[in-house]
Amino acid sequence: MDPGNILPQLERLDDEVDNLEEALQPLLNNVSDVASKLPLLDKAKLYVLVTYSIESMLFSSLRLDGVQAKEHPVFKELIRVRQYFEKIKNIETPPPQKREQTLNKEAAIRFIRSDLSDNKEVNTKLTEMIAKERAKAALKNPQLGEKRKVDETSSSDDSSEDAGSKETTEADVEPEPEKKKVKKDKKEKKEKKDKKQRKGKKSKKSSK
Repeated sequence: MDPGNILPQLERLDDEVDNLEEALQPLLNNVSDVASKLPLLDKAKLYVLVTYSIESMLFSSLRLDGVQAKEHPVFKELIRVRQYFEKIKNIETPPPQKREQTLNKEAAIRFIRSDLSDNKEVNTKLTEMIAKERAKAALKNPQLGEKRKVDETSSSDDSSEDAGSKETTEADVEPEPEKKKVKKDKKEKKEKKDKKQRKGKKSKKSSK
């Protein structure tokens, strides 16, 4: 490469370095004074950025000198500082938490109990397990426990009312066929009696 072509680029680099020194002057004087006026998260960003800038310049200097910079300890420091960038990023914008898959133990136990309803011993144990799970849930969330009690009470009341109404309906419905049967029996008896009377009258007439 012609040295004459490099001179303009070197002059431009010199100007840019001067501008950089002017911009970094507050940090070059005293980083602690600048950091003390910042919030905690911004302070962490400042220290990490300053460290990364210094390490990057050292890395660039090594490469300019023809040194294998990736094998130098400064490269490991750059990787370590990048990890701090990731930590700060996670604090600023935390990643969405994965929804944990939880097993509804009470529902599972009820499902098993319905399949094993014939086995009284197993059924009793499963009922006890359901009671324990409900007690645990009530301790964790008292309002949920109260709501469960209210729901169970109302459902039991409704079931008892339904059973009572069903019995009443059956009681009201059952006598009707019985009445019809009684009437039918009476009618048949009357018809038989009338037939006998007719036969008796006929036999009397024939004997005369």
